[in-house]
Amino acid sequence: MRHILSALVQNVPGVLSHIAGMLASRGYNIDSLAVGETEDPRLSRMTFVVVGDDAVIEQVRKQLEKIVTVVRVDDISSRDYVERDLMLIKVSAPPDRRGEIRELVEIFRGRIVDVAPESMIIEISGQEKKVESFIELMRPFGILELVRTGRIAMVRGTSSLRNSDNHDGQVLADSRCPTGSG
Repeated sequence: MRHILSALVQNVPGVLSHIAGMLASRGYNIDSLAVGETEDPRLSRMTFVVVGDDAVIEQVRKQLEKIVTVVRVDDISSRDYVERDLMLIKVSAPPDRRGEIRELVEIFRGRIVDVAPESMIIEISGQEKKVESFIELMRPFGILELVRTGRIAMVRGTSSLRNSDNHDGQVLADSRCPTGSG
């Protein structure tokens, strides 16, 4: 089963490589990994997609929580969440096929972000299955290049990774946080 893990980490050099190295050294395969700064510039959020049963995922979570720069890790897979994957795809687009491509882009609520004499770059965002469906529809045109962000996800509602119920809002007071303030 695919699980989405969301980790709040200190925004310091080497965090990504340390975490990826730890997971690789223990034989865990990451299907997707996205990382970026949060509303607090001292923290970044990492979103992992990992395949495994509940026991494997619990072990991954525990291993991540042992890393000193990791503030918190949650498996949000069973919660009500919003997810997105962003893709840029460059396709072969001779002038006589552009109308067809443009129609598909509109149907998928994408955007054409660049047009060259024989190609187009298209931006698509949405759930993973939407992005993958668009890729399949573009194959007959000829995919020249493709890049994706990986999945990002956030739990719906007012709860957040920083002040989740089972940590009583004390995440940033944790001694692992650089300033200890929240």
